[in-house]
Amino acid sequence: MRHILSLILLFLLAVPAHAQQSGTGSYDDLLELHEELRDYMVPAFTNAVVLDSGAQVGEAYADSLMAEKVAGLESFEERLDAMDVANWPREHQVEYLAVRSMLNGYRFNLEVLRPWKRDPGFYLDPLMRVAFAEVPASGEDLATLREQLATVPLMLADARANLTEVAGDYADLALHNLDNSDGVNHYHPYREVPPPGIIGWYDDLLARARESQPELVPEIQQARTALIAFRDWLQDERPGMDAAAGVGSARYDWFIRHVRMIPITGDEMLVLAEREHERMTAALALLRHRNRDEPQIPLSTSREQQEGRIAETDRIVRDFLTEEEFITIPDYVGELGANTPYIERPTGPNFWEQIQFRDPIPDHVHAVIPGHRFDAVLAARDERPIRGRFSEGSRAEGWATYLEEATMLAGGTDHSPRADEFMMIFGIFRAARVPADVYMQRNAWSVREAVDFMRAQTPWLDEDVARVDAEIYLRRPPGYGVAYTIGKLQMDALLADRAMQLGDDFVLRDFHDEFMAAGRLPIALIRYEMTGAADEVALFWETPAIPPAD
Repeated sequence: MRHILSLILLFLLAVPAHAQQSGTGSYDDLLELHEELRDYMVPAFTNAVVLDSGAQVGEAYADSLMAEKVAGLESFEERLDAMDVANWPREHQVEYLAVRSMLNGYRFNLEVLRPWKRDPGFYLDPLMRVAFAEVPASGEDLATLREQLATVPLMLADARANLTEVAGDYADLALHNLDNSDGVNHYHPYREVPPPGIIGWYDDLLARARESQPELVPEIQQARTALIAFRDWLQDERPGMDAAAGVGSARYDWFIRHVRMIPITGDEMLVLAEREHERMTAALALLRHRNRDEPQIPLSTSREQQEGRIAETDRIVRDFLTEEEFITIPDYVGELGANTPYIERPTGPNFWEQIQFRDPIPDHVHAVIPGHRFDAVLAARDERPIRGRFSEGSRAEGWATYLEEATMLAGGTDHSPRADEFMMIFGIFRAARVPADVYMQRNAWSVREAVDFMRAQTPWLDEDVARVDAEIYLRRPPGYGVAYTIGKLQMDALLADRAMQLGDDFVLRDFHDEFMAAGRLPIALIRYEMTGAADEVALFWETPAIPPAD
């Protein structure tokens, strides 16, 4: 990665990284601005992600209010530009850049993404969770459920009024999700036969209420009727919903650089991902040859067997992390559970389960410890005003994906030779996501084309997992699909930088502990803080205007 970066950064290295960032504002002013900015934005927006739980009723997404919010960003940008960043210590400079990325993300959400106008799923996503409610309900839970049910018709009426620029792919995904199970059911309550989509979940809630709390039936029926009417409206209006779903090439690169703060372009990411896919596919072939006399690992055949495998994997991983001095596990980190529950599907195990039900270790290090859940426990104790409340997807997914191959290379899979194959299969899927993300956001591929590409590139990848992934990477702000592989490559590069910088003094556990202590900031900012190398952050100090649509 560094070789590619060197070609585009050479001319910047002669210029101080923060040459244009001299002013009078102090670090305390930055902290004040950060708090004001968080209070200023509507709840559905974070620094880079439109939360699917943020849709509201009433005038929350009226064009006039959104226009006011856009206009108000200029004063925040002027205050940020007036800060004396050049004379701040590095740890404060990277927090300044984190706040700049947050502000840039808000502007992009308001000016370009505008999900309240373009994406029916913006209103539908939070409604699915309403139907997950336990009944009978009582007390505060009952009051909350009734309030949420009463909100459904109001929210969907507002959706019809607001959705004036709907993208075709967004409409098709919403129609699919209203009437069909996504086939993955991640974090859904377990049902032997998953309800068919959002409407199906309201049927499920209605059946449970009829049995255990009949007084809720009219309210659930009213919400269900509103959903059916919204589906019918979408079907009727679908021929005219032909806006592009992706943001286009120039805007994609702007977002990647100035919000995610990844110092390379979409074209460069495509090259890197192709190389990673080739490397891991070749490695998989070699590992299968190495393991040709090893027995295949059978799938778990019961919940008890799978829970036993997870418990044993957790013990092995924690022992490895501690005994091999990979990372420090603080005393307050307790049990962290697992990420893939045991499910018996009529269609058989999906992609994740094909691996996890044989050996849980690939996703355990990625999503449990020392990956996402461990990461979240540490972050929850971070009381720093900016870092403690900041989380960038490329940092989160890059760290977790890095852990897969890093654990393997450091010896964490020595107990299970086949696990190395599974690590490569995970990596192959991560690499296949990059073209899907980039080309969907450039409006070069439809969701169908992205699904077909990823399935052709990835062993065991099924239709449902591929479609759910494609939906995530199209509907979330740009660059979430690339975060895994590109973030992993950033981690590899940072590890190389630090190892070369420290030489014989390099200690892997110290490196990982220092990285985690930096918080969940973009990896390029952590690199600057840890190594002092300013070449990447030189790209972030000034923010040009968002480019026009392609």
